[in-house]
Amino acid sequence: MSTLSSIGLLLMAVLCFAAMSKRLEMSVVTMPIIFTTIGYLGFLAGAELFPGEAEFEILHLLAEVTLVLLLFSDASQVRFANLRMSGGIPARMLLVAMPLAITFGTLVAHWVSPDQPWAVALLVAAILTPTDAALGQAVVTDKAIPENLREGIAVESGLNDGLAVPVVIMAALAAVEAGGAMAEGPDNLLLFGLAQITLGPIAGILVGALAAKFMDIAVERDFVTEAYRGIYFLSTAFLCYVAAELAGGNGLIAAFVGGLTFGNLRKSPSHFVSEFMESEGQLLTMATFLVFGLVLAPAGLAHASWQTAVLAIAFLTAVRIIPVVLSLTGTGLRWRDKLFLGWFGPRGLASILFGLLVMESYDIPGMDEVLACVVLTVLISIVLHGASAFPIVRAYGAGAAGK
Repeated sequence: MSTLSSIGLLLMAVLCFAAMSKRLEMSVVTMPIIFTTIGYLGFLAGAELFPGEAEFEILHLLAEVTLVLLLFSDASQVRFANLRMSGGIPARMLLVAMPLAITFGTLVAHWVSPDQPWAVALLVAAILTPTDAALGQAVVTDKAIPENLREGIAVESGLNDGLAVPVVIMAALAAVEAGGAMAEGPDNLLLFGLAQITLGPIAGILVGALAAKFMDIAVERDFVTEAYRGIYFLSTAFLCYVAAELAGGNGLIAAFVGGLTFGNLRKSPSHFVSEFMESEGQLLTMATFLVFGLVLAPAGLAHASWQTAVLAIAFLTAVRIIPVVLSLTGTGLRWRDKLFLGWFGPRGLASILFGLLVMESYDIPGMDEVLACVVLTVLISIVLHGASAFPIVRAYGAGAAGK
């Protein structure tokens, strides 16, 4: 199939999805499910969108750009006042549940594949622990879900990506050395980790605060048009990321903290944020999952085995749910709410991004199996979390109405 024919068919798929979008929003069939499927069908049909050697680089870039934009956008809609009321939930999930999940996941990964070094098991756990609220978008946007639960999920998924980076790098370096090769990495892993989690937030706060102030001045003096507010928002998100990376911090943390700062300090109307994300942002997400289905899913499925399937299911269930429930002990939350927070730990853009980063930068023993585990986990998550989002929202809504 020629490149032009492939592009034409994919554009027809986008048209069909756009025409049916309102109906699909009220079903269990989500946008990531549809476009991952379209991408994989395109692979089976022999679609050629990119030169073979550039496929993974393009997916890496798309995933990174989309993740930065989603982190900044989601954070810009979280209010400090509400966060103070529910701040204990994301703090416990980040500081208690996340380390527990990485530890538990490492043990499970080594138990399933005992021939692999412990460092590879830790690497798998670090890649698959960060969550992606975008796959269950209905649960973080629908007001039928209690606000403290929605913001708990949003904050956790916004910060755990960046917090996982030092562990991913450390595990990758250890895995390379376990395979007998020399690893190139940061001279001091401790300082590297501290820089990632301190300089990233600082960069995000500075850029977000200055951008919010400048936007308010521009709006007050009628210098900015409605059309360019979305461009301003987009530029601010990526400036947070770039500033953090230049300073030696983590760009993903900076994007989230920058969005939080920008959204709370800005006094001018903010409807342009949701308008931008409902158009350009959605298009980026579509493209990312389409290329994931076209490029990464076939590569991962080619090396799938019963071990990778067991690991994928374990990381989406016990490895996620048990640590979250334990971390929320004593919060006064109902069992239903704890299980809800445990279940909605979808794996998506961050796991894709980390898997590609490790594959491109490090000579990891058994990398094919690691990639297969990442792909299977994301594929299963796309289906299960996407399909369960709307029914769970409806159940919460029915429960609230029955009170």
